[in-house]
Amino acid sequence: MLNNIKYNFDEEINRKNTNCAKWDGLEKYFGYKDLNPLWVADMDFKTPDFINNEIIKAAQNASYGYSVESDGLFQSIISWQKNQHNWKIDKEDIFMINGVVPAYSACIEAFSNEGDEVIVQTPIYPPLYKCVTANNRKLIINKLKNNNGYYTMDLEDLESKITPRTKILALCSPHNPVGRVWDKEELEKLANICIKNDIIIVSDEIHSDITFKKFIPLASISEKIAQKTITLNSAGKTFNIAGLNCAYAISKNSFILDKFKKIAHKREIHSINFFGYVSTKAAYKNGALFVKELKNYIMENIIFTKNYLKEHNMNIDFHIPEATYLLWLDFSKIDLPHEEIKEHLLTKVKIALNDGVSFGSDGNKYFRLNCALSKNALNTALNQLSSNL
Repeated sequence: MLNNIKYNFDEEINRKNTNCAKWDGLEKYFGYKDLNPLWVADMDFKTPDFINNEIIKAAQNASYGYSVESDGLFQSIISWQKNQHNWKIDKEDIFMINGVVPAYSACIEAFSNEGDEVIVQTPIYPPLYKCVTANNRKLIINKLKNNNGYYTMDLEDLESKITPRTKILALCSPHNPVGRVWDKEELEKLANICIKNDIIIVSDEIHSDITFKKFIPLASISEKIAQKTITLNSAGKTFNIAGLNCAYAISKNSFILDKFKKIAHKREIHSINFFGYVSTKAAYKNGALFVKELKNYIMENIIFTKNYLKEHNMNIDFHIPEATYLLWLDFSKIDLPHEEIKEHLLTKVKIALNDGVSFGSDGNKYFRLNCALSKNALNTALNQLSSNL
């Protein structure tokens, strides 16, 4: 297998002093500069040459004016979803946008009124609930069930909280931060509840390519489910091009997509970075082998971290995720309050992790670690953790 490896994920690149949020934003977000950053959900791997080369080629024209989508861009998205996830979509189902989070916020405005209710399943990626309150909607928390680190949906609780004012359910699929890839049965049960109660599902599927078991796009399950779903996605996480601000919404329901488009135009989130178009097309056209090898490397890092924590008798554990390079670390065996653990990580261990409480109150004594970095850099960070905690 080693002889077939094409991409070098052991290569370390210097991201300091490059306006990189992960590295250069430490003091702003944590109050300290001298931290080892394992927080922001982007990778410390080099963006592959098949993307970089297309960006350089495009830049040679030395003109960066307004741009429009090409048929080739749409075809790359269509082919990727078909080849990777067996999901057949058409050009008219797709609408380009400048980011998943801005699009999610636009969905809240498009499919509900002020005072209406939006359901989120915590612990969850913070913008998925922050956007609800920012749009003057009522946040309804449907906590996931934590079964010794393996999370499942609490559909009984979900149904009990639905009212006539419940208009939207925010689905994180695969789930960030707990790393679940929802199976078909879970998704069908969830969708049927929403269909019965006339609730639109906004499915954030941005991590769908970095999965270690079969991923099923929600809207691919049935036409009935597709008619109640708008899917948000991007090549940003998979190919480390999030800074180029290119994403897309998909819906088989033209009425839903048209309502979304109206708000997207109102909010001016449909104008895409020129290089975003170029990189997304290149990624989806040439990226299958890269993703295969990336997932192998990430899983090796996950297993390495799991074994390291065990071998060093650390009172920290996590359930091996089914998706993403994000580890939901459980510090509950450490006999300190959450805030003291947080302060110790920053001042003694000197590593920056995402605070679990930012994902919801059920994130108490949890911290999220990003393991998408070289094995050498990961080992350094774990040594810091074991020596100082």
